[in-house]
Amino acid sequence: MARLGLAVCAASFHLFLLLASTSSLRRAPTEADTANHARRTAYHFQPAKNWQNDPNGPMYHNGMYHLFYQYNPHSALWDIGNLSWGHSVSGDLLNWAALDTALDPTSPFDANGCWSGSATILPGALPAILYTGIDASKEQVQNVAFAKNPSDPLLREWEKPAYNPVIALPADVPGDKFRDPSTAWLGRDGLWRIAVSAEVDGVASTLVYRSKDFVRWERNAAPLHASRAAGMVECPDLFPVAERGEDGLDTSANGAGGVRHVLKLSVMDTLQDYYMVGTYDDAADAFSPAEPERGDDCRSWRRLDYGHVYASKSFFDVRKNRRVLWAWANESDSQADDVARGWSGVQTFPRKMWLAKDGKQLLQWPIEEIETLRRKRAGLWRGTRLGAGAVQEIVGVASSQADVEVVFKIPSLEEAERVDDPNRLLDPQKLCGEKGAAVRGGVGPFGLLVMASGDLHEHTAVFFRVFRHHDKYKLLMCTDLTKSSTRAGVYKPAYGGFVDMDIDDHKTISLRTLIDHSVVESFGGGGRACITARVYPEHVATSSSHLYVFNNGSDAVKVAKLEAWDLATATVNVVVGDHHGLVAPALELEPTRTTQ
Repeated sequence: MARLGLAVCAASFHLFLLLASTSSLRRAPTEADTANHARRTAYHFQPAKNWQNDPNGPMYHNGMYHLFYQYNPHSALWDIGNLSWGHSVSGDLLNWAALDTALDPTSPFDANGCWSGSATILPGALPAILYTGIDASKEQVQNVAFAKNPSDPLLREWEKPAYNPVIALPADVPGDKFRDPSTAWLGRDGLWRIAVSAEVDGVASTLVYRSKDFVRWERNAAPLHASRAAGMVECPDLFPVAERGEDGLDTSANGAGGVRHVLKLSVMDTLQDYYMVGTYDDAADAFSPAEPERGDDCRSWRRLDYGHVYASKSFFDVRKNRRVLWAWANESDSQADDVARGWSGVQTFPRKMWLAKDGKQLLQWPIEEIETLRRKRAGLWRGTRLGAGAVQEIVGVASSQADVEVVFKIPSLEEAERVDDPNRLLDPQKLCGEKGAAVRGGVGPFGLLVMASGDLHEHTAVFFRVFRHHDKYKLLMCTDLTKSSTRAGVYKPAYGGFVDMDIDDHKTISLRTLIDHSVVESFGGGGRACITARVYPEHVATSSSHLYVFNNGSDAVKVAKLEAWDLATATVNVVVGDHHGLVAPALELEPTRTTQ
């Protein structure tokens, strides 16, 4: 207990010093700040300025959450200068304090950039980072770094040993296609393992490396996954899930009954993340899919999110006994807009993940901490009937910064739109584009209009629509951005995916949408389908946004429940002038435990 108390007091004292040293550097908002405020998020993770992309090495250690991320300290663009590892700490996954960069391209083995990787806690509570370095010859190699002072709760200093790289570029892999080491897991033979993305003789491969000491690594003869069809894949993530219940598992959990594994891959060709549930044999380092009929081309696997996310990364949170997912949601306007804002890219709000009862799909839900941001509540509608063409405003909440939960009840499926050609059901995004919110349907479209102008000239529609093919019903979920902004030069697609549930049996469907200025995250069917979107409406510069519930189907639907909350603004890497050590308020600390 004395040791725990000292660790907590030390961390609090360090944060106090950081706050004190920067308080005099806080500045009043400029005109540029005011113009960008409507775009900047209130509770999503983003640095105070400049470019960020992949989340790297999230972990919980010594009572603190850490998030490392791909960061360009030189620019709001990716390709100006070389990438570093940004580093922020938190006590609650909501409020974040930015520290100095953890890794910078200062050595021959990473002279042209410190690219993506992961963090692992080694025996003795020693945090270690494995990352891809772009070396002086511009080849991709794998390097290791260790926390210089593991007892420092903030882990502010990292050492890169001179013996790097620990994994040199293999002879059968091109110099630009070998990257993104995963979180390490410990096999029953006592050896550490990691997954690394590579292209081997033209085949996209997820390689496995083993090590006794985390320094000398040997490649397994067979890859964990390989496919020529998908092209280069990135950011592999292999992690265990419990067959029953919502509890998470440590990354090294294996061998006991009741454990499945998930293999997640990010595909460059589509800039989307895909996953497969299956079983993992650590003796052969082999992964067997639960749905082999989906094939080796991971583009036919299940989608982690049907919207605008990439390069996701999960970690086991031992504090709350859950697996938590992060993912990068980049901007979708222009590079000139990035430069004008002075920043680019956000992380999705952290999501809890667990295995559905069918043993084939993951369920995702915003972590419970978001509820501490809830302030004013509106709604509590029960049994409200939405007839054909109904549009009703949800008043009483600030609709640009809100958390909305609604449950729709479908009285009848008789008017569901018939689809005779099954090929039309193969591309849900195309179907959402053809059957947008403005297109009258049978059962649906019904859902929410968010970030809407008062005249509805601008709005983002998040909705459901039911189709019927022969005697089976398919529930389509869409986020339609075609009316999200009147600005030119903004990417405004219609995103979509099918919700894997029996709507004929349930006759109800839930929708939860997090609205945070330029980010709209939606969770359909209790987290069975997720869609993240970036939106840039013009009206926010001069007027408030509105929030509506609507039905544009010929059949009425009922709102069984609707609740909406204002969300407070979290303190996320707050701006303190141009000082590099950007700090959040004092952070809540927890007992000393470690996890990755």
